[in-house]
Amino acid sequence: MKIKEEQLETIRKQQQDLNNILNNVGYFEAQKHGLLHQFGEKNKEVDAFKHELEKEYGAININLETGEYTVIETENKEEEKADLKVLENVE
Repeated sequence: MKIKEEQLETIRKQQQDLNNILNNVGYFEAQKHGLLHQFGEKNKEVDAFKHELEKEYGAININLETGEYTVIETENKEEEKADLKVLENVE
């Protein structure tokens, strides 16, 4: 016994559609992996350039439209105070 030919064609078409979808998912996952790798590499490049800028200008915020920058105020004075130790009267 067999199912009707049109039913068999429907099943075949559905299975082919599922296979195509799975192939596309795999393709997009491979693209995603590649893009995430590129993103990671670009982040490394950005960090390296930030360090170069910090060596030249110190800690700054840069306006990307104008190129102007402002110095970032740090709490170095507080850190310096934390490094100082009070010695009691040692005899």
